[in-house]
Amino acid sequence: MSLPASNQPVAGDTRKSLGLWLDRILGLTAALILLGMMLLTAIDVVSRYAFNWPLRGAFELTELGLLVLIFAGLPMTSRAGEHVTMDFIDAVISPRARGYLIRFMEFLVGLIVLALAWLVWLKAGKIAGYGDTTDVLKLPLAPFVYVMAGMVAMTGLVHMSRAFMSTIPPQATEFDPEKAGMA
Repeated sequence: MSLPASNQPVAGDTRKSLGLWLDRILGLTAALILLGMMLLTAIDVVSRYAFNWPLRGAFELTELGLLVLIFAGLPMTSRAGEHVTMDFIDAVISPRARGYLIRFMEFLVGLIVLALAWLVWLKAGKIAGYGDTTDVLKLPLAPFVYVMAGMVAMTGLVHMSRAFMSTIPPQATEFDPEKAGMA
């Protein structure tokens, strides 16, 4: 049985839905990691100063949690278009040219970030081959570097999708000289 034409999912709706799920999963991951880091730090501080018993490996776990937290935030930041940008050229080119420039820059950033993801993936393979671990807890480092590579690749794909599939964002067509110094 087929849905009426008005209820058929549109390709843009599917991309939007996929993006929302990506944001939810990465946001929940980041929130849980941040919560775990806060609890770990609180427990470490209390046990260190109240009982003279520091939590073994707390610093390592915090470092690894911070690594995953930062790299999980990259695709979300790119998807939301919240990276720092410079708009000094926006006042002198047409809105249409701004749209093309934004798409070109998204494409270029996507290529560069995907190349970085490939290099990080290669580095993860070397780290896995060496069997590198953390100093205290002896946790293998390679899985964390593979997560980094995956998140960087996801960020590159987000930029590529913004270059080819998204509409030009409103800020690309509307230049406000009053806000030019604030960006």
